[in-house]
Amino acid sequence: MDEKRYFERIGLKKYTEISHSYEFLKTLQLAHILSVPYENLDIIDGIPLSLDLESIYEKVIINHRGGYCFELNCLFEGLLKKLGFVTESYFARFWRGESGIPLRRHRVIAVFLENEKYIMDVGIGAVAPRIPLILKEGIVQEFFGESYRFERDGLFGWVLYELYHGEWRKYFSFTEEKQIDNDFITTSFYCEKHPDSKFNKNIMVAIKTDKGRKSIDGNVYKEFIGSELNYIEENVNSKRLREILLDKFGIKR
Repeated sequence: MDEKRYFERIGLKKYTEISHSYEFLKTLQLAHILSVPYENLDIIDGIPLSLDLESIYEKVIINHRGGYCFELNCLFEGLLKKLGFVTESYFARFWRGESGIPLRRHRVIAVFLENEKYIMDVGIGAVAPRIPLILKEGIVQEFFGESYRFERDGLFGWVLYELYHGEWRKYFSFTEEKQIDNDFITTSFYCEKHPDSKFNKNIMVAIKTDKGRKSIDGNVYKEFIGSELNYIEENVNSKRLREILLDKFGIKR
């Protein structure tokens, strides 16, 4: 992995000064989510995913693509390790939009820094924390008009809550068993191939912007400012989809 080329891919200077500080972690995460899209195009196209770090690096950094959580958080953790940060990855349950107990089908990153642990995640296309969250119970962490807090649960471990229309709701949860990259392969394969998976039904592409985010869901393109829908384009045909992917997400398909 060439960290200088990675920096350029996420809009940072090639010779960005590396600092083992919380401020530098914030800079990296924000730069990443503003530059690298969440997308499931390979799954939709029937192209098997590789969770090998070098393969993901070539896909995202060299070929200017995106990916989903098992790819993007693997890649981002690889960068953090290359820069000298101490990290771990955990399996998580993604609760938003679920009516029952969800499978462990999400990957999150823990970073150990200055006697604290921070949770980082660059693998969510929807509204999500944009900066590292300190892993402490009960502290409300507010930024970009969003509010989050961690609580402990006897069964699900750490539960991240988000404030939604004045009510706290579960966002994701995880326990602290350290995982290695190979541990995520079978779950990623489930997400690619299982008939109950939501990842193999429709195109999903999203990227954060300074003011909100842009997304494609099936044949619908949307732009948001904050949480408010600012623009929508429906019934997008294949030609227009290719134009939007290139113009709005930097993806050639």
